[in-house]
Amino acid sequence: MLPKPQIVNLPVYQPGKPIEAVKRELGLTEVVKLASNENPYGCSPRVRAAIEAELANLSIYPDGSAVELTEELAGYLGVNQDQIIFGCGSDEIIALIARAFFLPGDETVMADQTFSVYKSNADIEGAVSIEVPLRDGTHDLDAMLDAVTDRTKAVWICNPNNPTGTIVSEAELTAFLDRIPGQVLVVLDEAYAEFVTDPSYANGIRLLDKYPNLIVLRTFSKIFGLASLRIGYGVGQPAVIKLINQVREPFNTSRIGQAAARASIADHDFVADCREKNAKGIKYLNGEFERLNLTYFPAHGNFIMVDVQAPAQEMFEELLKLGVIVRAGFSKYPNSIRVTVGSESQNKKFISALEQALQQRKARV
Repeated sequence: MLPKPQIVNLPVYQPGKPIEAVKRELGLTEVVKLASNENPYGCSPRVRAAIEAELANLSIYPDGSAVELTEELAGYLGVNQDQIIFGCGSDEIIALIARAFFLPGDETVMADQTFSVYKSNADIEGAVSIEVPLRDGTHDLDAMLDAVTDRTKAVWICNPNNPTGTIVSEAELTAFLDRIPGQVLVVLDEAYAEFVTDPSYANGIRLLDKYPNLIVLRTFSKIFGLASLRIGYGVGQPAVIKLINQVREPFNTSRIGQAAARASIADHDFVADCREKNAKGIKYLNGEFERLNLTYFPAHGNFIMVDVQAPAQEMFEELLKLGVIVRAGFSKYPNSIRVTVGSESQNKKFISALEQALQQRKARV
């Protein structure tokens, strides 16, 4: 059995460590998971009722075209229905884009420390990933533009960037879009857009009419709190969406996922409340990092990357023993961890554990 040669050495995605596994392995009764950028406030109360209403239909296939959800989301975003495609999380949209557009030997441009799924899907299709170094943790759009060649099929911009949490402004983004060749697809991943409060931030949806080579990715997993239901979406020009739809598998989102997403769209107050609480959490964590003399990147999503002045994997293990799960393993930032902005109590538990771990390390060295 011979696989594609390009996938032989492809790393398997490692999700955040599950809470129950940590409790069992370390004998802990309380564990806080701040590794996967989940919403600590759950989802809209309206979602439960929507899910319960669908339980009677579990034996029936979902609407493969998600007609009702498409109609409601189009109205919510102010776009046409033929501009939307849904996926099993926005991760699947990324895979579909790679499947639809990449041939072996094509090039695709991305940052050197960004969402790893861009590169892994390019690798699967045999495309060549051109990784451009971040500048102060932020996409260097000028350098990315310089990396574009006649072989470039797509450029990926994660905004806010995962894992650094930084953003590019609307002025920077539009200057980039004005200069990039029109045949190059620009994928703007806005998975964390709803958390952003910075007025300079670009709402990619509003740029679609001007830039036909732009596609915007978003998800219901983050601020809407539907991570377990796996439903994300892409928005672009109808011709681009049609091509991606042609390689989409049928029934790729569930009845329950579609119903929950529809309920979530309608609850504007829940989203606004989560955004406000997240902003307060960022402010608290920033202040604590400064008190501890730790540097961090400006956070615009619901997570922060902080330099813990020690090998990140070691700090990850120390925090794990103290009942806090964070994310480590970022090759360009070996001394940095990414921590989700949790609830007030979760944030305080993390800071207490971090301070204890830092003191223990200082005592050892």
